[in-house]
Amino acid sequence: MPKPSSLLDTRVIYCGDNLDQLKKLPEHSIDLIYIDPPFNSNRNYEVFWGETKEKRAFEDRHESTAAYIEFMRPRCVELARVLKKTGSFYYHCDWHASHYVKVMLDQIFGENNFQNEIVWRRTNARSSRERWPRLHDVIYFYTGNRKRFTFHPLLLPGDSAKIPHTLITGADGQKFNTADLTGSGMTEDGESGEPWRGFNPRSFGRHWGYSHSQMDEWDAAGLIHWPKKAGAAGGFPRKRDEEPFVPHARTVQLGSVWTDIDRLNQTAKERLGYPTQKPLALLERIIKASSDENDIVLDAFCGCGTALVAAQNLHRQWIGIDISPTACRVMAKRLRDDCRLREDEVYWRNGKGFVVRDLPWTEDKLRKIPHFEFENWAVIALGGIPNKTQVGDMGIDGRIYPVGSAPTPAKEDVHELGFMDDWYPIQVKQMDKVGRPDIDNFEAAMIRAQRKKGFFVGFDYSHDALSEIDGFFRRQHIAIVPLTVRDILDEQIARKLV
Repeated sequence: MPKPSSLLDTRVIYCGDNLDQLKKLPEHSIDLIYIDPPFNSNRNYEVFWGETKEKRAFEDRHESTAAYIEFMRPRCVELARVLKKTGSFYYHCDWHASHYVKVMLDQIFGENNFQNEIVWRRTNARSSRERWPRLHDVIYFYTGNRKRFTFHPLLLPGDSAKIPHTLITGADGQKFNTADLTGSGMTEDGESGEPWRGFNPRSFGRHWGYSHSQMDEWDAAGLIHWPKKAGAAGGFPRKRDEEPFVPHARTVQLGSVWTDIDRLNQTAKERLGYPTQKPLALLERIIKASSDENDIVLDAFCGCGTALVAAQNLHRQWIGIDISPTACRVMAKRLRDDCRLREDEVYWRNGKGFVVRDLPWTEDKLRKIPHFEFENWAVIALGGIPNKTQVGDMGIDGRIYPVGSAPTPAKEDVHELGFMDDWYPIQVKQMDKVGRPDIDNFEAAMIRAQRKKGFFVGFDYSHDALSEIDGFFRRQHIAIVPLTVRDILDEQIARKLV
């Protein structure tokens, strides 16, 4: 477990506009920033939560590229302010506005602090009759300082098929790597430019990299590989490595084109259904390369929390910000399930857990958030599990499982609890007064589901609605517990859940 930062609070998820939260962070306090801000180009993103694909439409926030840049500019200014002089900044984007983003980032971070344009090939299975298929995303890499910043080169297995000219076969049949004995360029001084064993390096614009006596010694030990023909047709003698060649053991440094990490397909185990979810391996690569253990990683558009999970797995401190209450709850669940990290104020203060801050807590805020966000907030606040299938949900927005049948952290998905018949339905309405027709619909849903008790959440209830709840219990012996948003905010729900 990484040690808590003494500089600022870490292992915190902030719910709200990142511009507001970034202004609260100290200057030059973050070691690594990664952002993957959404850009909706004249279309809606349909967000799917969970394997059963709860379908929700996110409306466009940006009507044009100009509006997008106008939205991002003040946020990037704040991100540049909080980045350490030795820190690194990664901006993940696609073709929609990448060229405009680059100009903006040059202005904010400085052209001299631009390090790389990374190309991530996220797919290779597309076709188009109108244009070249769009297969890649772009990740812009900037640093707080042109020369002094954290960077760890990463190595990947080399392609042995591309280096057959460096291999020889020894007398024992083993293949060996070989190394060049010459270097580029000619020299006039000493024996480095003189012929050796009939090979003249100067005739090919090269020079010997070792003394003649050293090469004589290697030849006597059988470590020189002689070409069948001298000169350009056959090449020069090469030194045989003492270790035998192992296929795929050769490594090469990772460059700016990444083709080895696939996007998350429909069957990927880590897939949550978030429309812009990135592979965990992609974030782990960035964090490994540009930070050290216990460094502070910030994701200001953290969505489903991939960067936070990667940072936690790699023993870094982290801070996440997202404007969506549902996204904040989803990433909190992911940290609990995948990282076994406890969401608890006391644990967090003792440097062991994490917390979520600034979830909507006023009735006014809760009236303004999207309806499905409100549904999820209410269900989760009751300790329930949101119903992931909204189409045909039959008037049930979530379920509460009594303590005795509560799922384990690893099996909390509703579809894995289908065999359990011990649960209470929850219905949620984001309206000032729940009316009798709403109660009638929930009664029908409870009868179909054969439930004896259920919970209804709204801001208030009409007299007819409360009368119907009372009459339904007398007629059917089925209890509906009416809860108001104020009950939840004032933490008055415990006595009503019994």
